[in-house]
Amino acid sequence: MVGFRFSMARGEAILARAGLAVTAALMGLGLMAAPAEAARSSKWIITKDHWTESDERGFSDFVTALGDADCYTMNDCLKSAANPYRATDPYYVRWYADCADMPYMLRAYYAWKNGLPFAHQTAMRSGDGPGSDIRYSLEGNQVVARRHARTGTNAVTFIQYIGAVSTGMYRHHAGAEADPYFTDHYSPKISRDTIRPGTVVYDVNGHVTMVYKVTEDGRVLTLAAHPDQSLSRSYFGRNFLRTQAKLGTGFKNWRPIRLEGYKRAANGVLYGGRVTAVSNAELPGFSLQQYAGTEVLNFTKWYEPSFEVKGQKLNYYEWVRASLSVGDLKYRPVRELRGMLTSLCQDAAARKHAVDIAIKTGIHRYPQPNRLPDNIYGTTGTWESYSTPSRDARLKTSFKETFDLVQKLLDMQAQGDPKLSYSGTDLAADMLKAFYEESHACEITYRSTAGQTVRLDLEDVMTRLWTMSFDPYHCIERRWGATDPAELASCRDGAKKTAWYDAEKHLRYQIDRTYDVDMGHDLQSLKAPGRGLYSGRGVDSPPDVDIPALLKRNLRTKIEAHNEQPALDAAPAL
Repeated sequence: MVGFRFSMARGEAILARAGLAVTAALMGLGLMAAPAEAARSSKWIITKDHWTESDERGFSDFVTALGDADCYTMNDCLKSAANPYRATDPYYVRWYADCADMPYMLRAYYAWKNGLPFAHQTAMRSGDGPGSDIRYSLEGNQVVARRHARTGTNAVTFIQYIGAVSTGMYRHHAGAEADPYFTDHYSPKISRDTIRPGTVVYDVNGHVTMVYKVTEDGRVLTLAAHPDQSLSRSYFGRNFLRTQAKLGTGFKNWRPIRLEGYKRAANGVLYGGRVTAVSNAELPGFSLQQYAGTEVLNFTKWYEPSFEVKGQKLNYYEWVRASLSVGDLKYRPVRELRGMLTSLCQDAAARKHAVDIAIKTGIHRYPQPNRLPDNIYGTTGTWESYSTPSRDARLKTSFKETFDLVQKLLDMQAQGDPKLSYSGTDLAADMLKAFYEESHACEITYRSTAGQTVRLDLEDVMTRLWTMSFDPYHCIERRWGATDPAELASCRDGAKKTAWYDAEKHLRYQIDRTYDVDMGHDLQSLKAPGRGLYSGRGVDSPPDVDIPALLKRNLRTKIEAHNEQPALDAAPAL
């Protein structure tokens, strides 16, 4: 959702997640009039009838600057030095966005500030039929309504209305383009020319991010907003599920649009007109390979794709990275691990911000509800805004992916894989040293219920993954997975909340987000026997993500092979 705040003579009113009718009423009372300074006008003035390549590069630079900035809410980012247009915003404006809104909001904001046309879809029809949730439809959605900005449009109000966008807007067939209700995005070819800052990445599990950087070795860095208004930074990997084309998951580029039938005033301003779109056939960067493979496009057996780069068969995620790499993809193991750990630290820092918001709001002091939401990953209200099951699942998936990467790098060395670029003498030891250095450099703190500062490093977060509560009704000690009685002593959760925390253990063990599973259990049914991914009660045990233990086992194997005595209990001296 997107909103704003404005000042009034008799105090301050906050308009956040407001309906259009409320906004219109305020405008009628004159409370939203822009200041006299022309530089801070809220009016949208269109001077260009389409986006040029220069405009697209400018938008990419704009998104990169926000991604690189040290800010953790949309409002903070757009009011920071990373935003070159911040001084031109009306004085009353405050910016809010969740994951679905953010790409539209940033695209519209940039268009407003640069005199560009902008249009977006406003309503979708579910392919599953009336009454179904468009966010999780099994057959995808179709666009049934659109709107576009005009010269004179109140840009702040227009952008505020983007709060009506949901992740269901992105869930359409990747090849769809029906006119006049064309889709806002199209499926791009996976290359460095087409995947760039501003590209959208849609996860079938109801999450949307934007690319803010593509590194030379093909790693895609992403920026995402959340219902609690926090921002997080991560990378594209297995935390984004690949699905078939009809659900439109994966990478999406903005469909080029053009304003036609307008009148140009003497001062160059464009009035009136209608917005048209470029078709898929006219787009040189359009491709459905991310859904069907690179050899023979096979949409029927989309789950058995064949991806190939320079004669080498790769899985989907490897193919994306190889396609985006400058030159042949080379794995530099220590740098790979450091990059993944840095991203994990950013994820943990973003989680801290989310938990702090819930604690500051006081949700943990509310009584524990008698039932879980119908689905803990996809719901509305307090649970959507302040719980963290989806965020935590993505963090756990990223730790598992890092663990698996470490194993892959060790295997590549053992097999003499030429894609591994390593000149050292002991890969396991070098990666173990890098792990501890990055872990110690990553400091996450929280203030306990008693007001004491508790410091965690990245290894602490890793070991607490399965005890960190996603439930916003729990004390902050449990939100951060405390198990030591001394640390837990200040927690004021009573017997009922403790019972719920214990019963939710198996849901914490689950790293796969299942949005189509009934989870509306009461305490007794949650504790009932029967586990499994689609049980709604979680899974029996968590996967192994202990990275240092994996590296130590490899060291021990090498040492024992040379009949030496291992000394692996302590971290290496730094």
